[in-house]
Amino acid sequence: MTIIRKHLTALGLGTLALLAAGPALVGPARAEPPRIAVVATGGTIAMKLDPTTHAPVPALSGEDLVAAVPKLKDIATIEVTEFSNVPSDYMGPDRWPALSQRIDALLADPGIRGAIVLHGTDTLDQTAYFLDLTLKSDKPVVLVGAQRNASDVDADGPRNLLNAARQILADGAVGQGVTVTLNHRINAAREVRKTHTSNVETFNSGDAGILGYVDEDRVVFGRRSLRRQTLPLPERMPRVDLVAMYAGADGSQVRHAAGSGAEAIVVEAYGWGNVNAEMHDAIAEAVAKGVPVIVATKVYDGRALPVYGFKGGGSTLRKAGAVFAGDLTPDKARILTLIALSAGKDQASLQRVFDK
Repeated sequence: MTIIRKHLTALGLGTLALLAAGPALVGPARAEPPRIAVVATGGTIAMKLDPTTHAPVPALSGEDLVAAVPKLKDIATIEVTEFSNVPSDYMGPDRWPALSQRIDALLADPGIRGAIVLHGTDTLDQTAYFLDLTLKSDKPVVLVGAQRNASDVDADGPRNLLNAARQILADGAVGQGVTVTLNHRINAAREVRKTHTSNVETFNSGDAGILGYVDEDRVVFGRRSLRRQTLPLPERMPRVDLVAMYAGADGSQVRHAAGSGAEAIVVEAYGWGNVNAEMHDAIAEAVAKGVPVIVATKVYDGRALPVYGFKGGGSTLRKAGAVFAGDLTPDKARILTLIALSAGKDQASLQRVFDK
């Protein structure tokens, strides 16, 4: 772990004379600045244009990114951990448990006020949700990234990093869970998703709304996320496949997943959680083989619910043994499944976890 600390000590003869005269003539000792952990994982925020290909590639360390924001040292002592430097498309179940354990270890230090995780935006909301489910500390953890790489003259990474530090130090930050904070807006990990490929206003929380925002003079919290839960980190990550429903789907992808080692399957369904008859049969076969199937909706807002009674409608899928993911996006339903499977694979046990 690399620690960036800058302590300026300038003792002139006058100060030395005051010290020699005794404590009565010397003012109170200056308080140490608060400490914040920064965990660098990579992503666009850490990329610059390659001079040969003229395309953004990983280039900057966490130390480089912190050094590019001079105002940080005015509000906190920043301690940087270099976890990885990869595009966020490389993040997943093979890296998430180690990241969660590393952050928990940093937060266990009583002097650390919170942690900032530097991350790419493609999977930022997924990593945030995994951390929110598994971290033990109630100290604030803020994930930030950038839509523009560090070579752009209007790169958004430095502002996002500074805002994350201000959020951690703000009143009301403790107990908010893991958040995603970009473009001044604070989003809860469970509810946030990326909604635009390039706009800096890409993360929002749909019907739930943001938790608050980082303004010029202070951080304003308007609400808390009420559907958070903490689960034990599994000893290993199971294989959970994600299969999309599409017009004319024949169920072969569900059958392939169930027959090739998937320990659970998340189906990205239409509407309230609907598929066609062929997909219904494949899902029923998978459940009969002991492979849990979780039904999520690809629709941005609203919940997956067992409503319709036609073959492939949600009601028939529930009777076939499927679990419904509620308002979780398909990729986040997969994350919750990854962690929840160790506690039970039957329909009732999994449904209780998804209903919390």
